[in-house]
Amino acid sequence: MIRMIKTTGLMTATGLAAFAFAQPAMALDAQTFVDRVATVYKAMGYDMSFGEATASGDTITVDGVTVTMTGMDPMALDTELTFSGVVENEDGSYFADSLTVPDVDVDFGDEHAGHLTLVDIVAEDLWLPPEGQTSAEVLVQVVGRMATGPLTVTRDGVEVIKIDSMEATSEFAYDADDALESIHSTVSIANIWADLSTVGEEEPEAGAVIAALGLTNISGNVTQTVDWTMADGRMAFEQFLIDFADIGALQFTADISGFTLETLDKLYAMQASDLDPTSEEAQAQQMMAGMEIAQNLTISGMSLRYDDAGLAPKLLDMFAAQSGADRASFVEGLKAMVPAMVAESGVPALNDVVVPPVTDFLDNPQSLEVAVKPPSPTSVLVIAAAAANPAGLIQALGLTVTANTKTK
Repeated sequence: MIRMIKTTGLMTATGLAAFAFAQPAMALDAQTFVDRVATVYKAMGYDMSFGEATASGDTITVDGVTVTMTGMDPMALDTELTFSGVVENEDGSYFADSLTVPDVDVDFGDEHAGHLTLVDIVAEDLWLPPEGQTSAEVLVQVVGRMATGPLTVTRDGVEVIKIDSMEATSEFAYDADDALESIHSTVSIANIWADLSTVGEEEPEAGAVIAALGLTNISGNVTQTVDWTMADGRMAFEQFLIDFADIGALQFTADISGFTLETLDKLYAMQASDLDPTSEEAQAQQMMAGMEIAQNLTISGMSLRYDDAGLAPKLLDMFAAQSGADRASFVEGLKAMVPAMVAESGVPALNDVVVPPVTDFLDNPQSLEVAVKPPSPTSVLVIAAAAANPAGLIQALGLTVTANTKTK
């Protein structure tokens, strides 16, 4: 992944070479570098305490770090951190090609011998803004890529979880004035595999359900793609997909606006606050900030879709067997119950929206999708206020429920 670098922020390769030939190299101050890392991440709510840092050429090695977040116990990473390709720029910012840590290889567990390995852990394209600059605009640009190689977990010497790789990338685009214009982000967790056959040893009921559904071995992938433009704070979740073979796929999409850098500044300020999060003052600030954010955020569309790949029929068969009925009779009973369940909501308008598609899905489980698409972009605060009139809320949201439709 190639970061589109601001010419005013980082020296180009040509400029760096010319600078190196023109005058003596400037030695890196390792402690100043890690202090800058701590300051930058403090603004995002992370309290970092680094071990001893040493510099050799453009490499900075750090003897571990302890990370603390508000309301959480400290997490100590007792291993060597290596920042490679570190450059201190003329404006006081830093750039590093990568941060690597040694492969993880640890034992855990008491009753059963557990073992975890995780290899090829790396963060790339790291940027630390000049001292004193901790606005959201710079904080969202501090990492270009994070990734790992395979993860493996064994139980008593037998593999129970495997993941081929994990990766998150961000590509930054700038306007003619070198201001951040947009971010394209992707997340991928590839080839997840798990053996659930031993769950029943600790949870017999859960183990029985897993066996009945044929889920002793599962495999799938998780992917996400988001485009975020700074001017209007539009975040388009083009895809957030959890897809498991012979089970099904769950996909979330959304198109929201108003999540601007100013909004993110407010969130960072709350995370970095020294106030006790349980205090009345902190809660009042959070409430006010939450209302302001809800007013600014608008929804143009949102959907949650499930595409079945074999799980739904197995669930119907299992529940039918538990009730002592055949599947057809059980499904007819469920279909008869749906209108009564919807009626309990006290919103008669939901009947026409929900009952027909749910009935179709029970008859032939292929897909089920819940979507909202307001006639015009609508703020979250307005939607919350409209909840006092549920029938009106359905119309305001443009709520639809559909079954067994083709993917777009």
